[in-house]
Amino acid sequence: MFTRELKQARIDTLIGKAARVRGDVEFAGGLHLDGRVVGNVRSDQESESTLSVSQSGSIEGKVEVPNIILDGTVKGDIHARERVVLGATARVEGNLYYGVIEMTLGAQIMGKLMQIVPGKAAEGAAGG
Repeated sequence: MFTRELKQARIDTLIGKAARVRGDVEFAGGLHLDGRVVGNVRSDQESESTLSVSQSGSIEGKVEVPNIILDGTVKGDIHARERVVLGATARVEGNLYYGVIEMTLGAQIMGKLMQIVPGKAAEGAAGG
C-alpha cells in the first residue's frame, strides 16, 4: 500500500546512471538517483518530498529527507521523518532514523534503527 503511493511520486530532478556528483545535493519535490553522490543529500521539509535511489544508485554521506525509497546503497546516516521503503537490494551502512518503515526481504542495514516519534526529540534535547 505505502510502496505504491510513493512509487507514483513525481520526479522533478534526475541524476543519471553515468553521473557522479561530488558535494552536497539539495532538492525540492522528487529526486531520482541512478548515479553516485559523494556528499550529503537533503530536501526541503515538505512532507511530499521524496528521494528514490535505484539499484545502481549510491550515496556516500548523510541523507535528510521526509521520504526515501531505497533500492541502492547509502553509506551514512539516513533521517527520514515520514516514510522509508527499503527494497530487496537496499543496503544502508549507517543509522536509520524513520517515521514509518517498510522493508522487503533481502534489505540490509548495518547500523541502528531508531523511530522518530513526534515531540520526543524536543523533550530529549531539553532533558539532556
